[in-house]
Amino acid sequence: MAHKKGGGSSTNGRDSNAQRLGVKAFAGQLVTGGTIIVRQRGTPIKPGVNVGIGKDDTLFAKISGTVHFKDRGGRGRFAFVEPIAAE
Repeated sequence: MAHKKGGGSSTNGRDSNAQRLGVKAFAGQLVTGGTIIVRQRGTPIKPGVNVGIGKDDTLFAKISGTVHFKDRGGRGRFAFVEPIAAE
């Protein structure tokens, strides 16, 4: 007699949900305060001016404005939000 159960579909049917990481608001895009800019693991993109960072390294806008990304060489890439000019 067999000492192992046959591996059926119910035994093997486990998979994790997709994490949906990546840039959510692109450069030049208008965002409101609290909008998620980037979902990431670790910090390939760091928070700049008017951008906050969550406990899971998610970057979000602190104020309403336009999203910009800047490469600062050895210091890394930064995301920042430029406020809308009041007219």
